[in-house]
Amino acid sequence: MIKKLKYFIQAIIIYIFFIIGKLLGKTISRKVFSFLFFKFVPFFKSKKIIEKNLRIFKNNISGDEINSITLEFLKNYGMTFIEYIFLNDFRKDNSHMTIKGKENLLKILQQNKSVIFVSGHFANYELMSMEINKMNIKLATIYRPLNNFFLNPLMEYLRRKYVCKYQIKKGIKGVREVIDFINKDFSIALMIDQRVSEGEKINFFNKSALTTTLPAQLSIKYNLPIIPVFIERINANKFQLIFHSQIKPDNYNNKLSLTKKLNEILEQMISKNPNQWIWTHNRWK
Repeated sequence: MIKKLKYFIQAIIIYIFFIIGKLLGKTISRKVFSFLFFKFVPFFKSKKIIEKNLRIFKNNISGDEINSITLEFLKNYGMTFIEYIFLNDFRKDNSHMTIKGKENLLKILQQNKSVIFVSGHFANYELMSMEINKMNIKLATIYRPLNNFFLNPLMEYLRRKYVCKYQIKKGIKGVREVIDFINKDFSIALMIDQRVSEGEKINFFNKSALTTTLPAQLSIKYNLPIIPVFIERINANKFQLIFHSQIKPDNYNNKLSLTKKLNEILEQMISKNPNQWIWTHNRWK
């Protein structure tokens, strides 16, 4: 009962924030919520987790660098939060996005071939699937529902309407749906940077972390190439989306060796711009 009440209050506050953001407009609300997240998120998300994660990321990191990365990632987090109510603007417009590595998608477009897109929670991560979908690539995305069941229906609605129509809930049932989509020549997109209890312990920044092996398993079983995707916020309203070269399953002996390679690529993405990865996830729990 207490948890339900907590979720209800959280949902009401967020709905109010969304209304305020819509009234303020995208430009002003980004500034307001980047400030609010910097000031107040540390009271709700443990500063100890952020600092612990950053010290795993970089052994000799200084206090000043921890503070700097924390400030920038929370500012980005705030902007990403309020941008959910402006997803329709991103859907209709292309001026906010620069795309690199598009040649890595040409074969997919030409051959109508399925692939697995993998990434992490960088910048406004929702825009990655949106842009792939806008290229008329048949796509289904795997997502983790929010714990807050008062808020989750809105988030699912926004994702289905503006990001990608086909959303697959994480879990055993979701894996069966993934296979159905693959059999219909859909590509699959998923995040690989969060801890999963059913995952394998694989090094991530030189420390063992439970890691999903699903993309590697699908890639090997169905002979699907994997394309890592990275998004970076250049400024408040400008993003850069990068499609990396295809990773072919034939080059790896098993799911663990392929998953290790994906973790290494994810490490490179985080190292490129640690200011825009979400450090509040308890990745090495």
